[in-house]
Amino acid sequence: MMKEALLVIDVQNEYFSGNLPITYPKTSLISILQAMDAACAAEIPVVVIRHTSTVPDALSFRFGTPAWELHPEVKKRPYDLLVEKALPGSFTDTGLDAWLRDRSVNSVTISGYMSQMCCDSTAREAFHNGYGVKFLSDATGTISVTNRAGTISDADLHRAVLVTQQMRFSRVMTTAEWIRSLEIAYG
Repeated sequence: MMKEALLVIDVQNEYFSGNLPITYPKTSLISILQAMDAACAAEIPVVVIRHTSTVPDALSFRFGTPAWELHPEVKKRPYDLLVEKALPGSFTDTGLDAWLRDRSVNSVTISGYMSQMCCDSTAREAFHNGYGVKFLSDATGTISVTNRAGTISDADLHRAVLVTQQMRFSRVMTTAEWIRSLEIAYG
């Protein structure tokens, strides 16, 4: 039997009032909060994950700054564990894997930010560690990116991650589909 946990990755003020405002999908925060509420109602563990930059004088995710803080709507909801991380993957150098295994969790659901960075990395790590993985298409989000390699829109980047996740690592689903699956499995 699958026992799952919801991972709420890096839903911090940095992505709202900081240097990296999430632009796609527009309603991702609403979906994240709906997923948290549904998990709580189904008595599924909720793990909130917070990123901290280890770079001195970092422009983003600097420990103790208002942008580093969890989004107020996430902060006020119940959760079972707060994981502090310094790298994109939520399993790397954290106690997440041990905590999940101690509770016999064998499936994780990915929500949070950014789709192509910490959500993608965490989903891949979970898959590599033997977990079943669900990736919420509307409860994850990103920004448009331009760098030396080129430019990609927020929508195209998000879609590319979802398509790649569905190829091998995750079952991609909407928050509404996931909530219905909880009602069937845990209702």
